[in-house]
Amino acid sequence: MTTDPNGHNRPPAVEIKGGSVTLPIVRLRSTDMLAVVVQLRRSVEQAPEFFRRAPVVLDVSALPEEAEVDLVYLLGQLQRMGMIPVAMRGGGTILRELAAAQGLALLADTPVPEARVTETPSPPPPPPSPSKAMVVTQPVRSGQRIYARGGDLVVLAAVGHGAEIMADGHIHVYGTLRGRALAGVHGDEECRIFCRDLQAELVSIAGHYRVSEDLDEAVRGRAVQVYMRDTALIIEAF
Repeated sequence: MTTDPNGHNRPPAVEIKGGSVTLPIVRLRSTDMLAVVVQLRRSVEQAPEFFRRAPVVLDVSALPEEAEVDLVYLLGQLQRMGMIPVAMRGGGTILRELAAAQGLALLADTPVPEARVTETPSPPPPPPSPSKAMVVTQPVRSGQRIYARGGDLVVLAAVGHGAEIMADGHIHVYGTLRGRALAGVHGDEECRIFCRDLQAELVSIAGHYRVSEDLDEAVRGRAVQVYMRDTALIIEAF
């Protein structure tokens, strides 16, 4: 509470809190901006609603630090496709300075280790408590969004068209999956998606995704698992 000149208590006008927001990541693996833009356009055409007015993070950590990237051109193309670039991860000094000049936030490529303040060995930390899965027993309907932060998501019913389910860990759907399912949203490529009836609009593991139009008829309507193999997203029927 704050006090005004008349001595009255008023609620604070603003609060700053920590939070977690899942953002699509555009990960560059080439400095050929023409090839990058062509592939991005194809992705946007396949799932326009997924990208429309979506804030995105540009990840250049897979490129050499001295790589030359026409960042201004790329940001303009992303905006023309309907995306809103908000931050960049990775990159050398020159590229990061250019990104900052374009108004992008700069994200750390890797966490910075804390400095050791004493040479006295500290006791080992306690083992982490097992992550609890979020269990949803009711159907997930169009327009609903469910996010299992820090663990797995288990849905015991159907996921409808236009619904979105997300998890930092695995996703299990014991009904029909018609909406969008995103596992490993913080980048864990070891996560998987399991469902009994695949009719999804989009499935994604750690930012690697496949839309409905790309689903093979051999897996559509089947019980499947979705996982990463190297850099490929694999959809495999049971």
